[in-house]
Amino acid sequence: MKVQINVRGRRYTVKSDEDVDLQAIAKYVDAKMTEVAGRGSLDEYTVAMLACLNIASEFERFRAQVDAELAGLDRELASTSVLLDTFTPDPASEEAS
Repeated sequence: MKVQINVRGRRYTVKSDEDVDLQAIAKYVDAKMTEVAGRGSLDEYTVAMLACLNIASEFERFRAQVDAELAGLDRELASTSVLLDTFTPDPASEEAS
């Protein structure tokens, strides 16, 4: 997929093999860069680098949150499995009766 996007007033043509909303991603990056640029007198490279670091930091926080939630689900699944094993009759022992 080939798409025209705008970031900080510049138009880019980008291609992606993934099914993602490149316009929404570009809008998010543009907003982050505008936010960083509003903090002081910075050149565009520094604005881009700081925005990149902010987005990476958000990603790491999100990844840690997802990892914690998955670990919680793993614990719940293990508990449920133990309960099922405890309360589910063993078919082999029923056949022997």
